[in-house]
Formats: sequence, structure tokens, C-alpha cells
Amino acid sequence: MSAPAKFLLLLAAMLPLPAMALDYLSLAEAAVMYDAPSQKAVPLFVIARLTPVEVVVALENWYKVRDSGGGLAWVEKRQLTPKRMVQVTAPRAQVRAQPEANAATVFEAEKDVVLELLEVADAGWVKIRHRDGQSGFVRASQVWGL
Repeated sequence: MSAPAKFLLLLAAMLPLPAMALDYLSLAEAAVMYDAPSQKAVPLFVIARLTPVEVVVALENWYKVRDSGGGLAWVEKRQLTPKRMVQVTAPRAQVRAQPEANAATVFEAEKDVVLELLEVADAGWVKIRHRDGQSGFVRASQVWGL
């Protein structure tokens, strides 16, 4: 291997890797979020049932999670469920009958509405279901939790 190639390989090895989520989970119930992994830690806020969170650190009984706003806090592992939810980040997300921009609108969801993730569709769309039972496709760029 040439000296320049070795240098580039070494340089690439020193670059930081992007932070990657272990997983996305949702809150099984409303939960107190803490500043440290202990019930004796400072409670920060309460997070609503079914809110999606990104797992950043996993300990035995506690997870450090990130919410859609980027906030970090600790929650007890038992309060999480693998049920996949997404949260609307756009001011208004149009839910379409098909994964196409010109498909009929089934309904619109306001910012911060939580929707059940059914499947990731092609070309930047996800299939979701509202808690009232209506389902359709929304652009992946309009929701958080994927």
C-alpha cells in the first residue's frame, strides 16, 4: 500500500463516526424522566404515553433517551415498549391514501401528533395509523422516530 493510501486510511480511522441510535421505542405509559439513572435523581419532566424516543445509552434497568426535540433524559426500561410510533414534526402533515404526493388526502396531522408506524414504504414514505383507526402514508421527512 502506498504512503498516501496509508495516510488516508489512518485519517479515515480517526474521524468520528456518526452517533447511531440503538433503537427507537415508545413509552408504554406516561413516565417521569430523570437527569440520571436513578429514582433518587432529579425528575425533569413527564413524557406522555406512546411518545417515541431514541435509545442513546442502555443500562440494565435504565435507558438514556432522546426525544423529538433533541432533549436527553433517563427513563426506567420497564416503562418502554417496542411498539413503534412516530411523531409529526411538520406544522401539518398530509396523510395520503397512497405513497404519492398527488394521492388523495386521508387526513392531516398537526405538529407533535403521535402516529403508529405500520411500515416504511418506498421513496421516502411511511405507512401510519392514527389512534382513531385512520391510516395512510406520510412523507418520512414530516415525522420523527424512524
